[in-house]
Amino acid sequence: MSVAPQRNTDLVDPPVDMETPSASQALDNREDDYQEDRDDGDYEPMTEDEGEEDAMNEQVEEEIGDEEDEEDEEEDVEEEDDEDDDTEGLGPIIAAGNTDAGTEDGEIPGVTRLAREDILEFLGGDQGLGRYLLRYLARETPNGDTNQDEDSDEPVEIRPVEIRIGRRRPPGPKQPTPNIPAEPSEAGQELMFSGNFGTPQAHEENDPTYPSIFTHQLMARELGLSPSGRGHDLDPLMAQVIPPARRVGAEWSADDFVQKMIPSSAADMVIKYPSNCYSGQFSDDGNIFFCCAKDFRVRMYDTSNPYRWKYYKTVHCPHGQWAITDGSLSPDNRFLAFTLMSPNVALVSTDPNDDGGVSLLDLTKSQPGLVNHGYFAIWSIRFSGDGRELVAGASGHSIYVYDLETQQTILRIAGHTQDVNAVCYGDRSSPHLLYSGSDDATLKVWDRRSLADGRAAGVFLGHTEGLTYVDSKGDGRYVLSNGKDQTMKLWDLRRMTSTDRFEEIRPSLPVSHFDYRMDPYDPTGRSPHPHDSSVVTFRGHSVLKTLIRCHFSPPGSSDSRYVYSGSADGSVYIYNLDATLAGKIDVRGAIRKSAVNGLLARARRNVFFTETRVRDVSWHPNAPLIAATAWSGQGTHMGSCSIHSWSDGAKEVESDMPMGYGVDEKLKPV
Repeated sequence: MSVAPQRNTDLVDPPVDMETPSASQALDNREDDYQEDRDDGDYEPMTEDEGEEDAMNEQVEEEIGDEEDEEDEEEDVEEEDDEDDDTEGLGPIIAAGNTDAGTEDGEIPGVTRLAREDILEFLGGDQGLGRYLLRYLARETPNGDTNQDEDSDEPVEIRPVEIRIGRRRPPGPKQPTPNIPAEPSEAGQELMFSGNFGTPQAHEENDPTYPSIFTHQLMARELGLSPSGRGHDLDPLMAQVIPPARRVGAEWSADDFVQKMIPSSAADMVIKYPSNCYSGQFSDDGNIFFCCAKDFRVRMYDTSNPYRWKYYKTVHCPHGQWAITDGSLSPDNRFLAFTLMSPNVALVSTDPNDDGGVSLLDLTKSQPGLVNHGYFAIWSIRFSGDGRELVAGASGHSIYVYDLETQQTILRIAGHTQDVNAVCYGDRSSPHLLYSGSDDATLKVWDRRSLADGRAAGVFLGHTEGLTYVDSKGDGRYVLSNGKDQTMKLWDLRRMTSTDRFEEIRPSLPVSHFDYRMDPYDPTGRSPHPHDSSVVTFRGHSVLKTLIRCHFSPPGSSDSRYVYSGSADGSVYIYNLDATLAGKIDVRGAIRKSAVNGLLARARRNVFFTETRVRDVSWHPNAPLIAATAWSGQGTHMGSCSIHSWSDGAKEVESDMPMGYGVDEKLKPV
């Protein structure tokens, strides 16, 4: 009987020489190691996400592979039998067999022999996966040499292999997720119940007030822009689903319900762009969303109704270098400033009827007495709370403050030893407090009222690699940072290191030359920072390939109870203040699904070769909805913005378009 190998094969051994006893002995040792791994619980079956991904790939193959010949009826029956076996916990184990074992004719009970021609035909011959098997076979010649050229046209000897069908053993105990702390942070738990990050009652474990029966459609209707205000009719509904015993001593409102909603992986829609997207943020009031891309275009959307986005404007500024790396909206939403990786900052109006073009602000133009340091590149930009100033982080180890009224730079601080990747104001009500994060692995605090000696007011130490982003809570006390050491850290201004102390310990600080753009991060042999002053450290996300960003969750739609970050693995990580994982949004999966729902002619390329790096994330201030801005597509040369709202686990909702559908930059279906 011929048994077709299945796609979800658990173990595929490389071909071995059936006539060589040493190869047979090596096979026995390998099977012993495999058995020990399974007995120790190291063997893990296919996860639910991988299963859904494979199911989606099967759907694409079925829809775009009609041109391929159908298998004969006998093979169809066998494949159905295999699928039935999978549902019963059965799975194939493919292994090379020992022809000397078993019966007199070399057959082993429960083992079926297949020629490699059959496997190659199943894998697509010399195309697709088959070519990798041919390359592997070409590496080993019959006499055991491995010097055969990969591109050689010499024929490869095809020897038989055997397939053993066996029952899967139940998996061992579930292992903890790598890099995520098994125990909650005690300091983080204290913050959760301090009242500074949400109401203390909201952090009760297993809070029973989360009503899981509300669907996405109900939420959109009840929390939308109704004439009586957001959530006007929600209190009576909550009274029906929350038992009176649970409501004793507490006042419930629509906000209590909304703030417990974490957006799901199922995307409402995916906006696709022709180039990498670097920054995407909602305005403070949630009425505008902008997305900055590598093609020097900024797209703007009306998000006053977060579930009905409207495209209204694109601004093109061809005067930059490489990409638009950052953008910032003025507090009144009238202007958008964005960087051009040059000494210039572009300033444009957000009014859709204003075609006044782009104004370039030259930060080399400074007030009298301020030294001009020539050419530099600006990486980060932020408006002050009153909208009168811009603070910029740049190359040349410097921070710049630009006055919009006088149109000149009024302050330059050369306060780091490497590039300043991120800056922000520490207090929304005052422009005096500044934060800066640098490749020198320090986060520095600057008080503009005491800069006579040019020194920082204090330093936050704890990262062992350069910082990629900083975000202030806006209260003049707490600040968040992402680092290339694959951690996000929460800091308290009261725990910063003094500048004098920093100068004393600086020579002993760890120095690394890790290249986050090209190299994987290996934590082996890396020690924690000896002077870590952070309050909480968050681990689990990946800060690689680009400057991944992190943020505090907004007070209106989340009660400020979370922190969250993009990730190079294509996900958004949402953390509780005690460093435990509150939720994870699979952006990569949403983008792959949008390819299936979109143009099937491109589905094979989009689905099977999609890479995703979530660079920026923004949580809507008034609704449980997140916009994830990412590099995506084949080789991450494209861009996307996926919109994820709370859906209570629903796969689909009643809507004009299916969930997760793809649209172009003007929100037209593709």
